Amino acid sequence: MELNVLVLPGDGIGPEVTREAIRVLERVAAKWGHALRLSEGLLGGAAIRETGGPFPEETQALALKSDATLLGAVGLSEYDDLPPSERPEKGLLGLRKALDVYANLRPVYCYESLIEASPLKNNIVRGTDILIVRELTGGLYFGQPRGIDGSGNGETAVNSMVYKRSEIERVCRMAFELATKRRGMLTSVDKANVLENSQLWRRVVTELASEYPEVELAHMLVDNCAMQLLLHPASFDVVVTENLFGDILSDEASVLAGSIGMLASASIGNRLPNGVWRGLYEPVHGSAPDIAGRSMANPLAAIGSVGAMLHYSFGLSEEASAIESAVSKVLKSGNVTADLHPTGQPASTQAVGDAICAAIG
Repeated sequence: MELNVLVLPGDGIGPEVTREAIRVLERVAAKWGHALRLSEGLLGGAAIRETGGPFPEETQALALKSDATLLGAVGLSEYDDLPPSERPEKGLLGLRKALDVYANLRPVYCYESLIEASPLKNNIVRGTDILIVRELTGGLYFGQPRGIDGSGNGETAVNSMVYKRSEIERVCRMAFELATKRRGMLTSVDKANVLENSQLWRRVVTELASEYPEVELAHMLVDNCAMQLLLHPASFDVVVTENLFGDILSDEASVLAGSIGMLASASIGNRLPNGVWRGLYEPVHGSAPDIAGRSMANPLAAIGSVGAMLHYSFGLSEEASAIESAVSKVLKSGNVTADLHPTGQPASTQAVGDAICAAIG
Protein backbone atom coordinates (compact mmCIF):
# COMPACT_ATOMS: atom_id res chain seq x y z
CA MET A 1 0.00 0.00 0.00
CA GLU A 2 1.17 3.56 -0.64
CA LEU A 3 1.32 5.66 2.52
CA ASN A 4 1.22 9.35 1.57
CA VAL A 5 2.11 11.20 4.78
CA LEU A 6 2.84 14.86 5.57
CA VAL A 7 5.20 15.41 8.52
CA LEU A 8 4.99 18.63 10.56
CA PRO A 9 7.69 18.43 13.29
CA GLY A 10 6.63 21.75 14.81
CA ASP A 11 8.19 23.30 17.92
CA GLY A 12 10.04 22.36 21.10
CA ILE A 13 10.25 18.61 21.53
CA GLY A 14 8.10 18.10 18.43
CA PRO A 15 11.01 17.38 16.06
CA GLU A 16 12.59 14.93 18.55
CA VAL A 17 9.51 12.79 19.15
CA THR A 18 8.45 12.98 15.50
CA ARG A 19 11.87 11.71 14.41
CA GLU A 20 11.40 8.53 16.44
CA ALA A 21 7.81 8.12 15.23
CA ILE A 22 8.97 8.32 11.62
CA ARG A 23 11.68 5.73 12.27
CA VAL A 24 8.99 3.38 13.57
CA LEU A 25 6.77 4.10 10.57
CA GLU A 26 9.70 3.38 8.23
CA ARG A 27 10.36 0.10 10.04
CA VAL A 28 6.73 -0.96 9.70
CA ALA A 29 6.61 0.04 6.02
CA ALA A 30 9.76 -1.97 5.29
CA LYS A 31 8.57 -5.06 7.18
CA TRP A 32 5.13 -5.18 5.52
CA GLY A 33 6.27 -3.97 2.10
CA HIS A 34 4.43 -0.63 1.95
CA ALA A 35 5.61 2.33 -0.15
CA LEU A 36 6.13 5.29 2.20
CA ARG A 37 5.87 8.76 0.62
CA LEU A 38 6.90 11.46 3.09
CA SER A 39 6.73 15.24 2.67
CA GLU A 40 7.56 17.86 5.30
CA GLY A 41 6.10 21.27 6.12
CA LEU A 42 6.08 24.10 8.65
CA LEU A 43 3.52 24.82 11.36
CA GLY A 44 3.40 26.89 14.53
CA GLY A 45 6.46 28.72 15.80
CA ALA A 46 8.69 27.09 13.20
CA ALA A 47 6.44 28.54 10.50
CA ILE A 48 6.40 31.99 12.10
CA ARG A 49 10.20 32.08 12.06
CA GLU A 50 10.42 31.08 8.40
CA THR A 51 7.32 32.66 6.85
CA GLY A 52 5.92 35.19 9.34
CA GLY A 53 2.71 33.23 9.99
CA PRO A 54 1.76 30.06 11.91
CA PHE A 55 -0.04 28.28 9.04
CA PRO A 56 1.53 28.91 5.63
CA GLU A 57 -0.54 28.33 2.48
CA GLU A 58 2.07 25.80 1.33
CA THR A 59 1.48 23.71 4.44
CA GLN A 60 -2.28 23.75 3.86
CA ALA A 61 -1.78 22.65 0.26
CA LEU A 62 0.51 19.79 1.33
CA ALA A 63 -1.95 18.66 3.99
CA LEU A 64 -4.86 18.61 1.54
CA LYS A 65 -2.83 16.49 -0.90
CA SER A 66 -1.77 13.97 1.76
CA ASP A 67 -3.73 10.99 3.07
CA ALA A 68 -2.57 11.67 6.63
CA THR A 69 -0.60 14.27 8.58
CA LEU A 70 1.74 13.57 11.50
CA LEU A 71 2.31 16.54 13.81
CA GLY A 72 4.88 16.88 16.59
CA ALA A 73 3.80 19.84 18.76
CA VAL A 74 3.24 23.59 18.48
CA GLY A 75 3.82 26.45 20.88
CA LEU A 76 6.75 28.56 22.08
CA SER A 77 6.79 31.04 24.95
CA GLU A 78 8.62 33.65 22.84
CA TYR A 79 5.36 34.19 20.95
CA ASP A 80 3.09 34.49 24.00
CA ASP A 81 2.77 38.27 23.62
CA LEU A 82 1.44 38.05 20.08
CA PRO A 83 -2.30 38.44 19.42
CA PRO A 84 -4.13 35.09 19.50
CA SER A 85 -4.55 35.13 15.71
CA GLU A 86 -0.77 35.20 15.23
CA ARG A 87 0.39 32.67 17.84
CA PRO A 88 1.71 29.18 16.97
CA GLU A 89 -1.46 27.53 18.28
CA LYS A 90 -3.50 29.36 15.65
CA GLY A 91 -1.68 27.28 13.05
CA LEU A 92 -2.91 24.07 14.64
CA LEU A 93 -6.50 25.33 14.82
CA GLY A 94 -6.27 26.39 11.18
CA LEU A 95 -4.94 22.99 10.14
CA ARG A 96 -7.75 21.16 11.92
CA LYS A 97 -10.33 23.40 10.29
CA ALA A 98 -8.77 23.09 6.81
CA LEU A 99 -8.77 19.29 7.01
CA ASP A 100 -12.25 19.26 8.59
CA VAL A 101 -11.09 16.64 11.08
CA TYR A 102 -14.04 17.08 13.38
CA ALA A 103 -13.51 14.11 15.73
CA ASN A 104 -10.47 13.91 17.99
CA LEU A 105 -9.95 10.39 19.39
CA ARG A 106 -7.82 10.22 22.53
CA PRO A 107 -7.30 6.74 24.00
CA VAL A 108 -6.37 6.56 27.68
CA TYR A 109 -5.03 3.17 28.73
CA CYS A 110 -3.32 2.16 31.94
CA TYR A 111 -0.59 -0.41 31.28
CA GLU A 112 0.01 -2.71 34.23
CA SER A 113 3.74 -2.00 33.94
CA LEU A 114 3.03 1.74 34.45
CA ILE A 115 0.57 1.44 37.29
CA GLU A 116 3.09 2.86 39.78
CA ALA A 117 3.69 5.88 37.54
CA SER A 118 0.22 7.27 38.19
CA PRO A 119 -0.16 9.49 41.29
CA LEU A 120 -3.46 7.74 41.97
CA LYS A 121 -3.81 4.50 43.93
CA ASN A 122 -3.25 1.29 41.99
CA ASN A 123 -6.74 -0.05 42.69
CA ILE A 124 -8.25 3.09 41.15
CA VAL A 125 -6.33 3.23 37.87
CA ARG A 126 -6.06 -0.52 37.23
CA GLY A 127 -8.27 -1.55 34.30
CA THR A 128 -8.57 1.95 32.83
CA ASP A 129 -9.32 1.77 29.10
CA ILE A 130 -11.12 4.91 27.87
CA LEU A 131 -11.61 6.45 24.44
CA ILE A 132 -12.36 10.18 24.64
CA VAL A 133 -14.06 11.54 21.51
CA ARG A 134 -13.69 15.32 21.42
CA GLU A 135 -15.51 17.50 18.90
CA LEU A 136 -12.69 19.45 17.29
CA THR A 137 -13.82 22.10 14.82
CA GLY A 138 -16.63 23.94 16.63
CA GLY A 139 -17.44 25.43 20.00
CA LEU A 140 -15.59 28.19 21.84
CA TYR A 141 -12.37 27.80 19.86
CA PHE A 142 -14.04 28.77 16.58
CA GLY A 143 -17.34 30.47 17.41
CA GLN A 144 -18.14 34.02 16.35
CA PRO A 145 -18.34 36.74 17.57
CA ARG A 146 -15.09 36.74 19.51
CA GLY A 147 -12.52 39.33 20.55
CA ILE A 148 -11.57 42.00 23.07
CA ASP A 149 -13.09 45.46 22.81
CA GLY A 150 -13.25 48.70 24.77
CA SER A 151 -10.92 50.06 27.42
CA GLY A 152 -10.69 50.71 31.13
CA ASN A 153 -13.41 49.22 33.32
CA GLY A 154 -15.53 48.67 30.24
CA GLU A 155 -13.01 46.49 28.42
CA THR A 156 -14.85 43.32 27.42
CA ALA A 157 -13.76 39.92 26.13
CA VAL A 158 -16.20 37.73 24.19
CA ASN A 159 -16.01 34.11 23.05
CA SER A 160 -18.99 32.29 21.58
CA MET A 161 -19.79 28.61 22.03
CA VAL A 162 -21.65 27.82 18.84
CA TYR A 163 -22.80 24.39 17.62
CA LYS A 164 -25.11 23.39 14.81
CA ARG A 165 -27.17 20.22 15.11
CA SER A 166 -25.23 18.75 12.18
CA GLU A 167 -21.90 19.27 13.96
CA ILE A 168 -23.14 17.56 17.11
CA GLU A 169 -24.76 14.71 15.20
CA ARG A 170 -21.72 13.76 13.12
CA VAL A 171 -19.26 13.53 16.03
CA CYS A 172 -21.75 11.74 18.30
CA ARG A 173 -22.62 9.28 15.55
CA MET A 174 -18.92 8.46 15.26
CA ALA A 175 -18.76 7.98 19.05
CA PHE A 176 -21.71 5.56 18.94
CA GLU A 177 -20.05 3.62 16.10
CA LEU A 178 -16.80 3.37 18.08
CA ALA A 179 -18.69 2.21 21.18
CA THR A 180 -20.23 -0.66 19.21
CA LYS A 181 -16.69 -1.93 18.54
CA ARG A 182 -15.63 -1.67 22.20
CA ARG A 183 -17.62 -2.44 25.35
CA GLY A 184 -20.89 -0.86 24.25
CA MET A 185 -20.99 2.07 26.70
CA LEU A 186 -21.11 5.75 25.77
CA THR A 187 -20.97 8.67 28.21
CA SER A 188 -22.00 12.03 26.78
CA VAL A 189 -20.58 14.94 28.76
CA ASP A 190 -22.21 18.39 28.82
CA LYS A 191 -23.34 21.24 31.08
CA ALA A 192 -27.03 20.98 30.25
CA ASN A 193 -28.14 22.35 33.65
CA VAL A 194 -26.73 25.76 32.66
CA LEU A 195 -25.93 26.04 28.93
CA GLU A 196 -28.49 26.07 26.11
CA ASN A 197 -25.69 24.81 23.88
CA SER A 198 -25.41 21.70 26.05
CA GLN A 199 -29.19 21.27 26.09
CA LEU A 200 -29.18 20.94 22.31
CA TRP A 201 -26.17 18.59 22.56
CA ARG A 202 -28.00 16.31 25.02
CA ARG A 203 -31.18 16.28 22.93
CA VAL A 204 -29.33 15.31 19.74
CA VAL A 205 -27.37 12.54 21.48
CA THR A 206 -30.56 11.14 23.01
CA GLU A 207 -32.27 11.08 19.63
CA LEU A 208 -29.31 9.24 18.05
CA ALA A 209 -29.35 6.59 20.79
CA SER A 210 -32.43 4.93 19.28
CA GLU A 211 -30.31 3.97 16.25
CA TYR A 212 -27.82 2.14 18.48
CA PRO A 213 -29.82 -0.06 20.87
CA GLU A 214 -26.71 -2.15 21.60
CA VAL A 215 -24.99 0.88 23.17
CA GLU A 216 -25.75 1.92 26.74
CA LEU A 217 -25.94 5.74 26.82
CA ALA A 218 -25.35 7.83 29.94
CA HIS A 219 -25.34 11.62 30.31
CA MET A 220 -22.95 13.29 32.75
CA LEU A 221 -22.32 16.92 33.68
CA VAL A 222 -18.76 17.98 32.98
CA ASP A 223 -17.87 18.86 36.59
CA ASN A 224 -19.07 15.46 37.81
CA CYS A 225 -17.21 13.75 34.97
CA ALA A 226 -13.97 15.48 35.99
CA MET A 227 -14.40 13.99 39.45
CA GLN A 228 -15.50 10.51 38.34
CA LEU A 229 -12.52 10.17 35.97
CA LEU A 230 -10.28 10.25 39.02
CA LEU A 231 -12.52 8.23 41.33
CA HIS A 232 -13.82 5.48 39.01
CA PRO A 233 -11.92 5.66 35.70
CA ALA A 234 -12.43 1.96 34.89
CA SER A 235 -16.19 2.53 34.72
CA PHE A 236 -15.84 4.58 31.50
CA ASP A 237 -15.68 3.16 27.97
CA VAL A 238 -16.25 5.84 25.29
CA VAL A 239 -16.70 9.48 26.31
CA VAL A 240 -17.99 12.07 23.84
CA THR A 241 -18.05 15.81 24.46
CA GLU A 242 -17.61 19.23 22.92
CA ASN A 243 -14.33 20.96 22.13
CA LEU A 244 -13.42 22.80 25.35
CA PHE A 245 -14.64 20.10 27.73
CA GLY A 246 -12.80 17.45 25.72
CA ASP A 247 -9.56 19.43 25.76
CA ILE A 248 -9.62 19.73 29.56
CA LEU A 249 -10.88 16.24 30.41
CA SER A 250 -8.43 14.42 28.15
CA ASP A 251 -5.47 16.25 29.69
CA GLU A 252 -6.80 15.42 33.16
CA ALA A 253 -7.05 11.77 32.10
CA SER A 254 -3.31 11.68 31.38
CA VAL A 255 -2.68 10.99 35.08
CA LEU A 256 -4.47 7.67 34.60
CA ALA A 257 -1.91 6.59 32.00
CA GLY A 258 1.06 7.65 34.14
CA SER A 259 2.22 10.51 31.93
CA ILE A 260 0.85 12.85 29.31
CA GLY A 261 3.77 11.56 27.23
CA MET A 262 1.78 8.34 26.76
CA LEU A 263 -1.30 9.86 25.13
CA ALA A 264 -1.58 9.58 21.36
CA SER A 265 -4.43 11.08 19.37
CA ALA A 266 -6.16 10.74 16.03
CA SER A 267 -8.25 13.51 14.48
CA ILE A 268 -10.40 12.22 11.65
CA GLY A 269 -13.13 13.55 9.41
CA ASN A 270 -14.58 12.41 6.12
CA ARG A 271 -13.34 9.61 3.90
CA LEU A 272 -11.24 10.46 0.85
CA PRO A 273 -12.14 9.13 -2.63
CA ASN A 274 -9.64 6.27 -2.16
CA GLY A 275 -11.59 5.10 0.89
CA VAL A 276 -9.15 6.10 3.67
CA TRP A 277 -9.95 8.49 6.49
CA ARG A 278 -8.21 11.82 6.12
CA GLY A 279 -6.50 12.20 9.47
CA LEU A 280 -4.27 14.40 11.62
CA TYR A 281 -2.21 12.47 14.16
CA GLU A 282 -0.40 14.08 17.08
CA PRO A 283 0.67 13.39 20.65
CA VAL A 284 -1.54 15.10 23.22
CA HIS A 285 1.42 16.66 25.05
CA GLY A 286 2.65 20.16 24.27
CA SER A 287 5.98 21.40 22.94
CA ALA A 288 7.73 21.32 26.38
CA PRO A 289 10.47 23.81 25.37
CA ASP A 290 12.14 23.43 28.78
CA ILE A 291 13.38 19.95 27.83
CA ALA A 292 13.72 20.44 24.07
CA GLY A 293 17.04 19.30 22.66
CA ARG A 294 17.99 17.33 25.78
CA SER A 295 16.82 13.89 24.54
CA MET A 296 14.51 13.57 27.56
CA ALA A 297 11.15 13.67 25.77
CA ASN A 298 8.94 10.58 25.79
CA PRO A 299 8.30 9.59 22.14
CA LEU A 300 5.68 6.94 22.90
CA ALA A 301 2.70 9.27 22.34
CA ALA A 302 4.07 10.23 18.92
CA ILE A 303 4.77 6.57 18.14
CA GLY A 304 1.27 5.64 19.29
CA SER A 305 -0.08 8.33 16.96
CA VAL A 306 1.62 6.54 14.07
CA GLY A 307 -0.16 3.36 15.14
CA ALA A 308 -3.47 5.24 15.10
CA MET A 309 -2.62 6.55 11.62
CA LEU A 310 -2.05 3.05 10.30
CA HIS A 311 -5.36 1.92 11.80
CA TYR A 312 -7.70 4.79 10.91
CA SER A 313 -6.22 6.33 7.75
CA PHE A 314 -4.92 3.18 6.09
CA GLY A 315 -6.89 0.31 7.61
CA LEU A 316 -3.68 -1.55 8.51
CA SER A 317 -4.81 -3.16 11.77
CA GLU A 318 -2.04 -5.78 11.88
CA GLU A 319 0.68 -3.14 11.57
CA ALA A 320 -1.03 -0.93 14.17
CA SER A 321 -1.26 -3.88 16.56
CA ALA A 322 2.45 -4.58 16.06
CA ILE A 323 3.24 -1.06 17.30
CA GLU A 324 0.94 -1.50 20.31
CA SER A 325 2.63 -4.79 21.18
CA ALA A 326 6.08 -3.23 20.82
CA VAL A 327 5.12 -0.37 23.15
CA SER A 328 3.83 -2.83 25.74
CA LYS A 329 7.02 -4.90 25.49
CA VAL A 330 9.28 -1.85 25.91
CA LEU A 331 7.28 -0.57 28.87
CA LYS A 332 7.64 -3.94 30.60
CA SER A 333 11.40 -3.82 30.01
CA GLY A 334 11.67 -0.54 31.94
CA ASN A 335 13.58 1.08 29.07
CA VAL A 336 11.62 4.33 29.41
CA THR A 337 12.14 8.07 29.76
CA ALA A 338 12.27 9.92 33.07
CA ASP A 339 8.59 10.96 33.09
CA LEU A 340 7.61 7.31 33.57
CA HIS A 341 9.70 6.99 36.74
CA PRO A 342 12.07 4.18 35.72
CA THR A 343 13.76 2.29 38.54
CA GLY A 344 17.15 2.54 36.81
CA GLN A 345 18.79 5.05 34.51
CA PRO A 346 16.19 6.86 32.35
CA ALA A 347 16.39 6.09 28.65
CA SER A 348 16.89 8.79 26.04
CA THR A 349 14.32 9.68 23.42
CA GLN A 350 16.34 7.88 20.75
CA ALA A 351 16.93 4.82 22.93
CA VAL A 352 13.17 4.36 23.34
CA GLY A 353 12.76 4.66 19.57
CA ASP A 354 15.52 2.10 19.08
CA ALA A 355 13.78 -0.29 21.46
CA ILE A 356 10.41 0.04 19.69
CA CYS A 357 12.00 -0.58 16.28
CA ALA A 358 13.82 -3.65 17.65
CA ALA A 359 10.61 -4.99 19.18
CA ILE A 360 8.80 -4.65 15.84
CA GLY A 361 11.59 -6.67 14.22
